Amino acid sequence: MSSNIKALLFDVFGTVVDWRSSLIANFTKWGKAKGIDGDWTALVDGWRQAYMPSMDEVRKHPERGFVILDTLQRQSIEPLCAKLGIKGLKPEDYDYLTRGWHSLDPWPDSVSGLTRMKKKFIIGPLSNGNVALLTNMAKAAGLPWDLVLSAEIFGHYKPDAETYLGSAKILGLAPEQVMLVAAHNNDLAAAQSYGLKTAFVARPTEYGPHQVRDFEPDGKWDFVGRDFNDLAGQLGC
Repeated sequence: MSSNIKALLFDVFGTVVDWRSSLIANFTKWGKAKGIDGDWTALVDGWRQAYMPSMDEVRKHPERGFVILDTLQRQSIEPLCAKLGIKGLKPEDYDYLTRGWHSLDPWPDSVSGLTRMKKKFIIGPLSNGNVALLTNMAKAAGLPWDLVLSAEIFGHYKPDAETYLGSAKILGLAPEQVMLVAAHNNDLAAAQSYGLKTAFVARPTEYGPHQVRDFEPDGKWDFVGRDFNDLAGQLGC
């Protein structure tokens, strides 16, 4: 089956990078250095909970134009800090926290697995993150992308059809020649509904103790890997 696949596109937050542990460690160290007390774990978890609702607002109001994820994250952080009683932050501090999403650590198997798959396939992110965020993240984490595909390019967030089908079009490929790799079953279900191939790789610690889903595949995906290196092996890399 992999002989017809030409490109592998990857969900990023949670699939390629460990956003939760990365942000908690970053903000805890930063807060200590700045002398700012805060429940950084609650901040990170609450911020992630605001992720989907903020994108839904963009979908509900297309007349306002597309808003990139950096802007949405920046808009979410101030009221969340206020709610959690994190005080003494200046605008530049909120900017710093927002940029934390640009430098997330990869899962231990991500770079080695991606490097193997890159030898045989075009590889790149297909993420709701904006282009600058994804590019900076790749530099910081050593992610060997061939190109960066972002919701920003299409003016739509996943799971809108424009993201999946637009990616195939940009690559000059038919949808069935593109495979989405993700740790989230709902993302794969959307990709599959638009004709893309699918691969599931579980990240059971993505949400830490709050993880309630995506421990295992719940659809008929084309491939299921233990990690990126296992998937690379299945794909003949």
